[in-house]
Amino acid sequence: MQLQVIEPWSSLLSSASITTKLTNICLFNSSFYIQGILYLFITSGTLFFLTKVLVKFTCYLVSSLLCRRVGAMEAKKCNAAVGNTMDKVNFILKNLNSDILGNIFKRIDIFESNLAVSRFTEAWKKASNDEPVWQTLDFSMLKSDFVKTLTKPYVWVHSRSDASLSNLLFVALNLSQGNVKTLIFHYNLFLTNEQFIYTATRCPLVRRLVFVSWNCVKKIGIITAIRMWKDLVSMTMPNIRNPEYVFYEISMHCKNFRELKVMGFVDVHFASSLVRYLPNLKVLSLRCSGLSKEALILILDELKHLEVLNISHSCYVELEQNPRDGYKYSSDIDPIIIDKASRLREFHTCMKESCIMCKRTRDDDGYPRWYKYEEGIWKQDEVSSLAL
Repeated sequence: MQLQVIEPWSSLLSSASITTKLTNICLFNSSFYIQGILYLFITSGTLFFLTKVLVKFTCYLVSSLLCRRVGAMEAKKCNAAVGNTMDKVNFILKNLNSDILGNIFKRIDIFESNLAVSRFTEAWKKASNDEPVWQTLDFSMLKSDFVKTLTKPYVWVHSRSDASLSNLLFVALNLSQGNVKTLIFHYNLFLTNEQFIYTATRCPLVRRLVFVSWNCVKKIGIITAIRMWKDLVSMTMPNIRNPEYVFYEISMHCKNFRELKVMGFVDVHFASSLVRYLPNLKVLSLRCSGLSKEALILILDELKHLEVLNISHSCYVELEQNPRDGYKYSSDIDPIIIDKASRLREFHTCMKESCIMCKRTRDDDGYPRWYKYEEGIWKQDEVSSLAL
């Protein structure tokens, strides 16, 4: 069930005075179903995320999760037993089942939940420490404040941005208590080498990593992290010039690794390293990438255990007959590749001239500039286990 905000509450949201308000839990005795709208406004400066976090909190607090545990008569007793506004909030939270609180907490973004834990109630904090809540640490909405440069690491990140990320990692990883199994970072979130190693150290159980901005992370940082992640199964990574050490470390330390997504140009050198060190790979996504036909043929020939391949919205990158003319980008699927891919369980393709995403990949020379397009489109993938 999804609750709609009616007009009176819309006016409260736009009110200039931000005070603590608890409103109206409507009880329907005939169906023993609790339905209502709860808005809690705490004085400005206390919670910067008021509107978003509390709307989410409200929806799940008064949804079926609550009504399964609390009958109408108990809710009336609660209303009668507690006098003022904040006492009502605390009473409700303290008497909610931990499963309900945990489910509520899982619906809230990490950037909201850290502050909520430190400023809300003991019951809320108890729910945040529940192990399933922290299995996924999603930073896909957080971007660094950076400027592109012409020299390595090709970005300059503002010190305040780095400091904010360090504080957030410290709080989140402390609360997670080592239970994180999925790490997701925005493609424009540039972790430093120290931040990445710290994250890996505090998250030894990681099974899935989505991290494509390696600019500021050194080789030793990647190696250190992979050696800690014995249970790593899936990774989304950028194309890098020398991928041998990455695939070698995975082959040596991540025995269950089976899924890989690469964002960027894939040439013969990249493909050679991949097939050499990860011959048992089962799922590979190269969507929205520039591809070498020779690289793709090599992958199909050498990865004998490959079951799923995604090259949707990608394009072939080839040298012009005259090297001075640079490269040409085509979308015609080679019949040889279609024939070799026929053995796969799933082969996802889309290289249509009329496809908007295919056109974007060609226009961006095989390396989409995601910042130019719809927010979150970079998270998509035709392979469900790799989509976000």
